[in-house]
Amino acid sequence: MNVNAAKAEPSARKPNARKPNARKANAGKGNAATAKPTRAGAAAGDTARQHTVVDSPYGPLTLVATGGVLSGLYMEGQRHRPAEETFGEPDASPFAEAVRQLDAYFARELTAFDLPMRLAGTPFQLRVWEQLRRIPYGETRTYGELAALLGNPNASRAVGLANGKNPVGIIVPCHRVIGASGSLVGYGGGLGRKQRLLAFEGDVPEETLF
Repeated sequence: MNVNAAKAEPSARKPNARKPNARKANAGKGNAATAKPTRAGAAAGDTARQHTVVDSPYGPLTLVATGGVLSGLYMEGQRHRPAEETFGEPDASPFAEAVRQLDAYFARELTAFDLPMRLAGTPFQLRVWEQLRRIPYGETRTYGELAALLGNPNASRAVGLANGKNPVGIIVPCHRVIGASGSLVGYGGGLGRKQRLLAFEGDVPEETLF
């Protein structure tokens, strides 16, 4: 990749009922991505932002840091992508470890990210994003299952809205959430990318999913 510019819960589903192959097994021992959740309005002097753009199999990815800590990963054309002027100055220095782990993920050498993150959202959104980080590589959950895990089985729609506003795509794996029928339903980065990510993690052909 050239710099230029999620403890598993029950009821797991796996794309095409396939497990990740052996070459990924040793990489899956890492911890889920660690987060430093914060609400909007952090202390003054700790909110300076930087960004960089990196290549990926899914198109350019914009990485954003707040106070030197990863706070955003956005795809081109992503729904709810913030305005470019909010990303801060171009500066690749805060992102070396994030880029290294993304490279390893795309090379099938890493299945669990271990990065500090600074996620800004409502208390409910932060709880949803924490559950996303607990979905293991190669598995999926439904919106209803996440709502039940949060103690409100009737909140699947609210879970879906929070899922769509996840600010750190791929690393916080909102692509691993599907509809009750097994359909893809939606994805901020586009259904095509979601299907490709699930196929990639399940090591199955894209056309065999959903």
